[in-house]
Amino acid sequence: MSSVITGEAVVLELRPAGFAARGLGTLIDVAAQLIVVFVLVLLLADTLDGAFDPAFTGALVLVLAVLVLLVIPVTIETVTRGKSLGRLIMGLRIVRDDGGAIRFRHAFLRGMVGVLEIYLLLGSLAFVVSLFNERSKRLGDLLAGTYSMRERVVVRPRAAVMMPPGLRQWASTADIGRLPDPLARRVSQFLAQAPRLMPRARSVLAGELASETGFLVSPPPPPGTHPEEFLHAVIAARRAREFAAMSRQRSRINATAERLHKLPFSQG
Repeated sequence: MSSVITGEAVVLELRPAGFAARGLGTLIDVAAQLIVVFVLVLLLADTLDGAFDPAFTGALVLVLAVLVLLVIPVTIETVTRGKSLGRLIMGLRIVRDDGGAIRFRHAFLRGMVGVLEIYLLLGSLAFVVSLFNERSKRLGDLLAGTYSMRERVVVRPRAAVMMPPGLRQWASTADIGRLPDPLARRVSQFLAQAPRLMPRARSVLAGELASETGFLVSPPPPPGTHPEEFLHAVIAARRAREFAAMSRQRSRINATAERLHKLPFSQG
């Protein structure tokens, strides 16, 4: 994942497309374009059979090839702001390095260079170049200042952190107000990823986070409490208290808004 900072100092988290996704999308585009060229050439061959000399026919075929392989893809990419048939299927989009939508000059430069690196060199140059940069850029992307971004990203919802039954009474009176937000985020991330960790790494990380958190929580948990259960209790209690505080704040705001909307004087 790459970060882009906008002019308003907002950090955008964008996911560059991997080499396999880009390659498959490009193969779909190339196959569709070659099919269109082949069909048009067959239609022209049947329609104009013997009507023109070979030189004119060859020039006409060349014009059709340029139209299908360059003009139409560049037009579609410009109008759709970075889409194509292959990218639509794969859930990708071409964007600028700053995360913005591409324009005609970006699409035209990518298309011109793409004729060389994809068609004339059979994709070998694009393959080599994309292996040596983190965003899987081909030469056309490097020159145009663009890259391929994933639009369809599956975000799996995190399971809610539950309060261990044996620590419910302790957590109701424990002081966890000194727990800083960065540490709380680290603990939450660990608890979400813990089932996928190796047992030894999971145990070590749980112990380190529990030790770091224990200095900021009082009183300490009951003796013999498992580090992960302690972390679950702290995060669950923190979440419940923050939710309660937000609910009280919302109630005060609603009550204030209701008073402000009443008439200042009662009518007799």
